[in-house]
Amino acid sequence: MQQNICKISKIGIPRAMSYYHNYPFYHGFFKELGIEIVLSDKTTSKLINEGTKHVVSETCLPIKVFVGHVINLLDKGITNIFIPSIQSIDYKINNCSKIRGLPEIIRNVIDRPFNMIEPTLDKTEKIGFYDFWNYTANAVGVTDKKLIKKAIDAGWEKYDNFLEMTKLGISYQTALENALNGVFENRHLQSVKPLSVVIMAHGYNLFDERISLNLIKKLEKMNVKVYTALNVSKENSIKSIHELGELMYWANEADLTGAAAYYLLNNKVDGIIAISAFGCGPDSLMVDEISYHAKKANMPMMNLTIDEHTGEAGFVTRLDAFIDMLVRKKRKETLIKTKINSISENEQKTEEKRLGFSNLH
Repeated sequence: MQQNICKISKIGIPRAMSYYHNYPFYHGFFKELGIEIVLSDKTTSKLINEGTKHVVSETCLPIKVFVGHVINLLDKGITNIFIPSIQSIDYKINNCSKIRGLPEIIRNVIDRPFNMIEPTLDKTEKIGFYDFWNYTANAVGVTDKKLIKKAIDAGWEKYDNFLEMTKLGISYQTALENALNGVFENRHLQSVKPLSVVIMAHGYNLFDERISLNLIKKLEKMNVKVYTALNVSKENSIKSIHELGELMYWANEADLTGAAAYYLLNNKVDGIIAISAFGCGPDSLMVDEISYHAKKANMPMMNLTIDEHTGEAGFVTRLDAFIDMLVRKKRKETLIKTKINSISENEQKTEEKRLGFSNLH
């Protein structure tokens, strides 16, 4: 029997867009095929500026960042780059037009020779998961169906382990590193903090530390417990959308509307923080939906709009003000519940310290 030979030995993956949710699968799949993965560098201001120069100003920040990452890979000498077109993840559950047309955008704005590996996932048109990965394998020179099946299984193993660890409360970065290294931590992490928030955001906006300006780390330093879409199962997210009386239309609806709805409906957090890209139509619709329901439930919510000009000073000022408001709201509610609002100032400070509020100043 003739041994299957990969025509491509190395593939570049931009550290942007689908990378932030799907990289464990990509890693398992390509490694099983014997293909070396080269990632673009982490996002920097220079990388964003490079991407911005190649597109019209109205283009949203995530696309500008993605373009910058493709250029970064080309500068590394990588000539085979993985740029999928994820059209719809279920029947008429669509991505935005820019994500759907990502390969075409790159083809038209980057005038440099390279080979684009551009599989399409479009369940509305019955182009499914296995079509997507079979095309990918064929495009890198692999046609052995048994090897492709083995690579898909390897991808699922890493991806499932990654998701399971994040649902146990393990941080995104730790879960990612563990999954890539074949390590599974089966321990439930529960940290009790005076305040908690859920962040409503795409993974590529939240877990890219340059784009989010290290939002999660900033909140943790403020002694705030942070929840994200990765802490909620897809089933619970979709169920929560329906419980709010909303319909699921966008491919990222479970990650944004669903995650925020889950914590809102279960009264599990003190506030909601949304991160949305300036000019993003789907983001604005989903944020408006949750804002409406949050207001009805008397749940504080803040929307941080980001673009390439977002500065850390203004970002931090708004964040500080929001957390301070949550502190005052929680303090008032707690003092009423514990019936200590009439005791002396010294006794009140002692009780606040016991409750953990002193750590938030």
